[in-house]
Amino acid sequence: MARTNPLQFIQQARGEVSKVVWPTRRETTVTTIMVFIMATIAALFFFMIDQIIRLGLTSVLGIFG
Repeated sequence: MARTNPLQFIQQARGEVSKVVWPTRRETTVTTIMVFIMATIAALFFFMIDQIIRLGLTSVLGIFG
């Protein structure tokens, strides 16, 4: 592995950081809202599956409550 001196490393790092394209405020907002929506949908889905499994187990095992 080739060694670079610290000055070259810093120059290369700054060059790579300058290539980064940061999302706009609108993109960040839309993405955040989508994450919350998908998390809510996933939570509801797993809640329903949990209730179905609970109902099945209670009916098979004869446990009430």
